[in-house]
Amino acid sequence: MRATDILRELLQSALAAQDIAWPAKTTIEPPRDKTHGDLATNVAMMAAKAAKKPPRELAEALRQSLASDPRLAAVSVAGPGFLNVAFTPGFWQETVLEVGRAGEAYGRCAIGQGVRVQVEYVSANPTGPLHIGHGRGAAVGDSLARVLRAAGYSVETEYYINDAGRQMRILGQSILYRCRELLGETVAEPEDYYRGDYIKDLAKELIDQHGRTLLTMPQDEATDICRLHGEREILAGIKKDLTDFRVGHEVWFPESTLLAAGAVDAAFADLREKNLAYDKDGAFWFASTTFGDDKDRVLVKSGGELTYFASDIAYHADKFRRGFDVVVDIWGADHHGYVPRMKACVAALGRDPEASLKVILVQLVNLLKGGEQIAMSTRAGKFETLADVVAEVGADAARFMFLSRKSDSHLDFDLDAVTQKSMDNPVYYVQYAHARVKSLFAKAAERGLTVPEATTDLLARLDTGEDLELLRLLEQYPDTVANAARSFSPHLVSFYLRDLAARLHRYYTVNPVLTAGDEATTAARLRLLEAVAQVVRNGLDLLGVCAPDAM
Repeated sequence: MRATDILRELLQSALAAQDIAWPAKTTIEPPRDKTHGDLATNVAMMAAKAAKKPPRELAEALRQSLASDPRLAAVSVAGPGFLNVAFTPGFWQETVLEVGRAGEAYGRCAIGQGVRVQVEYVSANPTGPLHIGHGRGAAVGDSLARVLRAAGYSVETEYYINDAGRQMRILGQSILYRCRELLGETVAEPEDYYRGDYIKDLAKELIDQHGRTLLTMPQDEATDICRLHGEREILAGIKKDLTDFRVGHEVWFPESTLLAAGAVDAAFADLREKNLAYDKDGAFWFASTTFGDDKDRVLVKSGGELTYFASDIAYHADKFRRGFDVVVDIWGADHHGYVPRMKACVAALGRDPEASLKVILVQLVNLLKGGEQIAMSTRAGKFETLADVVAEVGADAARFMFLSRKSDSHLDFDLDAVTQKSMDNPVYYVQYAHARVKSLFAKAAERGLTVPEATTDLLARLDTGEDLELLRLLEQYPDTVANAARSFSPHLVSFYLRDLAARLHRYYTVNPVLTAGDEATTAARLRLLEAVAQVVRNGLDLLGVCAPDAM
């Protein structure tokens, strides 16, 4: 049982003895000043009114109730009524045994209780290769799914294929333009089209298949042939790039299936029936202001063209129809203005938008090389593809860097820095923590050292300040996973791993391990570091990053 859970249980029992319910706003967390103990709580201040006692008086009564527990080394009252609690070294030492028993399962929990969650991410238009921004969204989405599964949620991942609408027509027109150009026609350059070598490559493939018949057939037919070929080949490339990036979607959902099944028309009929849609100025509108949006939104333009939002309403209705309790949409930060209307859509579908829809915004990535920023534009064909970045730095480095900051924060990705075998490289820094422990065990074997299994008696030698700091941090890992799942924030695992790696590297420098002075202390420290390596491995797995044994 976690330290926070133990303290909560003890306090709940003490309050129940006085017929006092657990206060809703109670916090239990490490104090800012480590000299105050391991955990601090405001429970006495939160419960004082119900207890009809001053906070410090209630805190003192709670202190006396807790003082006899053998797992607690000290309990004190501070300030207006805070309780500071310190656990015994023996309690923290047991963490090594717990990690050893659980192994790969250490950190997993059941807070999700099987709640069904769909995580939809990347969902880039199949109009060009994935770029670095898509890569960040892929890392966030895949890692979030891993974290949620580790916390007991039932998760399904999905890629929404935008294979209908204006952008796909432009793709077809762009490829056909290049076909005509390559076949020797003098054609005016379209104002709005996709550039890039990949468009030329697709055009060459079509010329190999169809030759000059592309010039003689009706233009609409030629455009459709180009569009379908481009979509098929680009989508195949996207799937390969994601596989190479260790990202796999369980469902690939084409937008065209919604239209073919009449799902959009059904959604419109449902909105009309609820008096949430109306006709105005030749267009069809969704009354999204009913649910707090700043203005009503067009679903069908006056010319009869569907907006993206029209399909999105039908798509989210389909998601909930499939039985998901929570749907997570991971979007680029440029879609932030889209969030209120999507919340309104979910409310119109009869769901609580705050509980049923989670939107995670992913900010831009500034890609740096040689100290200079690489300019990117998908439409202009000037961008660094995800495949190029993975080929240059590896999937491990790319994934870790994408998760090294909150998703809604801008990220500077220095290609030169992440390829260095240096402690200044955050990816190397964490992975080396695992490799360093493996190296210690290899050296111990070379020296003929026998490392006995961890026992309570053996671990009692872990009593220095550095030992206990490392043990406390190990014990916090399950809480980190749970918090990352609750807040839909996989970067919290990345933050934790950097802290753990820093603590391990410092421990290695300050505390002799193989030359500890006696075999028992050496064995205890090796078992402690073995537990650290296990947690590093578990955490990296949630990020989709490997834990190498040697570097």
